[in-house]
Amino acid sequence: MRIIITSGPSYEPLDKVRRLSNFSTGELGTMLAEGFANAGHMVICFRGTASTFAAPLWPVEVIPFTTNDDLEEGLQRLPFREEVNIVFHAAALCDFRVGAVVNEKGEPVPRGKMPSRDGKLTVTLEPAPKLIASLRRLFPTSLLVGWKYEIEGTANEVRARGRQQIEECLTDACVLNGQAYGPGFGIMTRSGEQTHLPDKKALCRFLIDWADRMPINPPKPGQESFHPLATFMPLSPFI
Repeated sequence: MRIIITSGPSYEPLDKVRRLSNFSTGELGTMLAEGFANAGHMVICFRGTASTFAAPLWPVEVIPFTTNDDLEEGLQRLPFREEVNIVFHAAALCDFRVGAVVNEKGEPVPRGKMPSRDGKLTVTLEPAPKLIASLRRLFPTSLLVGWKYEIEGTANEVRARGRQQIEECLTDACVLNGQAYGPGFGIMTRSGEQTHLPDKKALCRFLIDWADRMPINPPKPGQESFHPLATFMPLSPFI
């Protein structure tokens, strides 16, 4: 199968020498990419250049990306999107991008290298468009698996947000994790099946086994608004 994995953090420039990012290392994406490659699949890993974990080894094809827009453009340039079977969107993209930057007088500040000696600055952050909301348009017949990482709230609230992501973004499954979810990982499908995995290795083994039970060829473009398999493929624990 052809597998696409997005991995690691994106960043958004504050000026020409500074940027906003997050603490994602890219470890899970590397584990997934190497696991699928070792299982005999054709894997392309879009990897954030700010990742601190080692990049996947050959035969994984690694394509670097920087900003959210850079990743989206890279996905758009893929010549065989209609042949992709599964997309795992595990990258930790920026939720905000820099809007206006003004000084204490309210004057716009040039975005070359902003000097600290000029005093306090006010930075306005604007919500960034969600790439996951565009994936169904880019990959109309692929299985799409998103991630929902949450710090605040309860595990039930994280599950509700995962269901919301599936419905709003027309994805087929969502991986849940973060402090709000608790230790380990959850995975839920469009049809409502839920499974808990204790750690990253178990999650990767489960996802590889799940993918191996999928038919090789997806439906022809235009047949479905989401992949029909996720409505009935059972999710049994694979630890």
